[in-house]
Amino acid sequence: METLRLLSPVQLGPYLLPNRIVMSPMTRNRSPGEVPNALNAEYYAQRASAGLIISESTAISREGLGWPNTPGIFTDEQMDGWRHVTDGVHARGARMFMQLWHCGRNSHPLTQPDGQLPIGPSAIQPTGTVRTHEGRLPLHVPRELPAAEVPRLLGDYKAAAQRAMDAGFDGVEVHAGNGYLLDQFLKDSSNRRQDAYGGDVLKRCRLLLEVVGAVSDVWGPQRVGVRVSPTSPTNYRLSDSNPQLLLDTVLRELSKSRVCYVAVVEGSSNAMPATHQIDYAQARHLFDGPYIANNAFTLASAESALSQGRAELISFGRLFIANPDLVQRFANGAPLNRLNEETIYTPDHRGYTDYPSLDKLAAA
Repeated sequence: METLRLLSPVQLGPYLLPNRIVMSPMTRNRSPGEVPNALNAEYYAQRASAGLIISESTAISREGLGWPNTPGIFTDEQMDGWRHVTDGVHARGARMFMQLWHCGRNSHPLTQPDGQLPIGPSAIQPTGTVRTHEGRLPLHVPRELPAAEVPRLLGDYKAAAQRAMDAGFDGVEVHAGNGYLLDQFLKDSSNRRQDAYGGDVLKRCRLLLEVVGAVSDVWGPQRVGVRVSPTSPTNYRLSDSNPQLLLDTVLRELSKSRVCYVAVVEGSSNAMPATHQIDYAQARHLFDGPYIANNAFTLASAESALSQGRAELISFGRLFIANPDLVQRFANGAPLNRLNEETIYTPDHRGYTDYPSLDKLAAA
């Protein structure tokens, strides 16, 4: 059997990874009280054959939370919970980055501190609902974030980055996709500002670049990654009128920042079609560093992307949910477990840590 490119080592910042397979960040709603627990630690340790694990989205502050049972990194208890996770992953020889998350307008006063309105780039009514402790409720018009509050927001990101370091992570990923706060600033359907953080595409990129600078003050840029999703209609069809220009600009600016990598969701990551068709292969060359391609890759399509130079690493989401030993299965050409869609967000071990590995199947 020909050696898989996915299984070849790759340099990512200061780390030589044993393979090019990345476990994508995936919200799983299994951290009651927003604190990582032993079940979370088992889940990530099971998947530690990945070259790199990116944690699920992790709120940088109470304000950054979108809904219950998602983890945070703004208290000592949360930091201690994450330390058990990173200890388990490191014991199996893997590297792990934390994805830093602020939901922005995709939240609700019931989740926010003191019942306040969620923040956003502009006071525009978003469509849809969000989970709360009282069930799914309609989204509110967000409070437009004043420019005077940006330093406070940057301080929240910087404090979260420091806690991630203290929790034993190997780096951080800034989440600027999937319709959350930084994505809301990037895209012109949600950002109607006329100040330094809105208007032309470079101004809409400003907050992202300032966040990258803040977390790089803690980690250094070579241990900071960024995730974007220029055409995925996640979270109420947030879109941009010219996503090719937006992606090109983001990649050029992040290249200047010398970040460790960019991770790009190519197309739509849900049942809805992508908002636009753009040339990811062309845009990739605007970033002078490792490019992680994401979205519904198979073994064959991943190998093709690597062989064409379209990416240096490939991240897998749903395949990693159902196959804790995905790397071994790819290496052996073994069949893959089928994903149970009904248990993606359920609260216990079912559909989380009970998917069988090849070793367990052989012993049965």
